[in-house]
Amino acid sequence: MNAVVAAVGLMLVLSLCRVHVVVAMIIGALAGGMMGGLGVDGTLKAFNSGLGGGATVALSYALLGAFAVAISKSGLAHALADKALAMVGRSEAQSGGIVKWILVGLILAVSIASQNILPIHIAFIPLLIPPLLYVLTRLQIDRRLMACVMTFGLITPYMFLPVGFGSIFLNEILLGNVASAGVDVSGIHVSHAMAIPALGMLCGLLIAVFFSYRRKRVYDLTRIEQSEHVETRYNPLSLLVAGVAVAAAFVVQLWLDSMIIGALAGFVIFSVSGVVRWKEADDLFTEGMKMMAMIGFIMITAAGFAEVMKATGQVKTLVDASAAWIGNSKAVGALLMLLVGLLVTMGIGSSFSTVPIIAAIFVPLGVQLGFSPLAIVSLIGTAGALGDAGSPASDSTLGPTAGLNVDGQHNHIWDTVVPTFLHYNLPLLVFGWAAAMVL
Repeated sequence: MNAVVAAVGLMLVLSLCRVHVVVAMIIGALAGGMMGGLGVDGTLKAFNSGLGGGATVALSYALLGAFAVAISKSGLAHALADKALAMVGRSEAQSGGIVKWILVGLILAVSIASQNILPIHIAFIPLLIPPLLYVLTRLQIDRRLMACVMTFGLITPYMFLPVGFGSIFLNEILLGNVASAGVDVSGIHVSHAMAIPALGMLCGLLIAVFFSYRRKRVYDLTRIEQSEHVETRYNPLSLLVAGVAVAAAFVVQLWLDSMIIGALAGFVIFSVSGVVRWKEADDLFTEGMKMMAMIGFIMITAAGFAEVMKATGQVKTLVDASAAWIGNSKAVGALLMLLVGLLVTMGIGSSFSTVPIIAAIFVPLGVQLGFSPLAIVSLIGTAGALGDAGSPASDSTLGPTAGLNVDGQHNHIWDTVVPTFLHYNLPLLVFGWAAAMVL
């Protein structure tokens, strides 16, 4: 069996069996490395060399966690809760639905904007979502719905709109690699190529919103009150400081392209203003870092796992083998290409890294099978984006979990990974295959 298939499969099975994701990835990496001929020493060497790749993002999330705790300490969570619950009024049965749709629309809009208008990617989640959890809990909104909404906003814009992160993925990575593999992409409008797959993502979102998670779900309000300090009194000054700190964090991140410095700047503003007292700063900082510790360790471990997969050399072997299985069938070819993209992205955790791996083999194969240049671009782009949702190691799933699980009531695998896999990867397979066949 191919080492990549075995490693990713074992990691997913263990995760679904509620083995901690970090442990599952380490075991999967060891199994894949051994099957790939690296041996114990070679596997550990590759794993250790890859750990540094996730350290920057992990540290960024730790600092964002500290910043998020400072925001909750300012009373912003209580202010948002009071404002939202006032909108509900006396009859939650009649008005609660209105507030629900406002929150869903707000989170969806911010998630989409984080990819282009204000390209901060997942950095907004620890800052925006924890203060809203009290309201979500009072209204009994299913957090799996919120995970699906955020994941849609984090993925669909970059795979369809050629601005912000989408410009990097669509123009530089997708079109660049397809052109390098020998296909003339001049005159191809990349949004046209990815329109049908993007409709698959939209279909998954609508199913999640109006069918799968439309019912209420009860969470323990006491736990969120304890973790988010909703008992904290607030005043205009503390809310003003919170607004200035959030704005400063975003501006600094965009200016220096560093989530670490942005989060640190926001935390310093809270400390200097007195909203967070100096004697409390150390405890709040530690509390915030603990809140994000699991996400950070998953990101670091995922980088090591991905490095082992690359070191085995069997990612290319998997791509080559799938090309041999296809034969001359366009329908089978499109399906296998998409499935390989799904498997590779779920293991590596990055669609941006998957496209260069698969394009070198699949683009010439697509030409040989008679796919049009537009269909090839759609096929490779969809194969790369597949697996970003539903991967335990993807920041598109880790980000939502980081914001929704601050009180320990949202499981990463069963409440984020599985719902996003079912609602996005399955429709994306169908719509991506259809796009390849009709374009």
